[in-house]
Amino acid sequence: MKAKKAIESLAVSTEIVLPNDTNTLGNLMGGRLLHWMDVISAIAAHRHCRRVVVTASVNNVSFNQPIKLADVVTLEAKVSRAFSTSMEVFIDVFVENHSTGVKTKCNEAIYTFVAVDQMGHPIGVPELTPESEEEKERFTGALRRKQLSLILAGKMKPNEATELRALFNL
Repeated sequence: MKAKKAIESLAVSTEIVLPNDTNTLGNLMGGRLLHWMDVISAIAAHRHCRRVVVTASVNNVSFNQPIKLADVVTLEAKVSRAFSTSMEVFIDVFVENHSTGVKTKCNEAIYTFVAVDQMGHPIGVPELTPESEEEKERFTGALRRKQLSLILAGKMKPNEATELRALFNL
């Protein structure tokens, strides 16, 4: 399989926060944002491999600031690294200022997807070639995040996590 550029997996979605999306404080409910992030990141993963993809894990979600009723929210998802059958997808969430139109990053998340065949069995995905500095940083960090997840799940021994060990052997 030919390696793909991260930009080839870019998926963008714009939503408006409606009353049914909010809690009693008038803020976007976290579950609604998680849903939007799951959908947009699945599209990014699908664009990378052109296969059916399933959510394997939500590795990190950060709710850095509340998103208010009537805010315009833009989600940008891009595959940050592809492994043999899985892909890490980084989602940046921006809120748009009503008056100026300026977008400010307010949240982010990292999801992992697995490509599957018609029987639901994992199937290989193309490699990813990062280009920008941000893509390169996220690409490098993805292996550390994967190793940490495998250790926490009991699927890898800590002494086998070469990327994590390198952080502490500096």
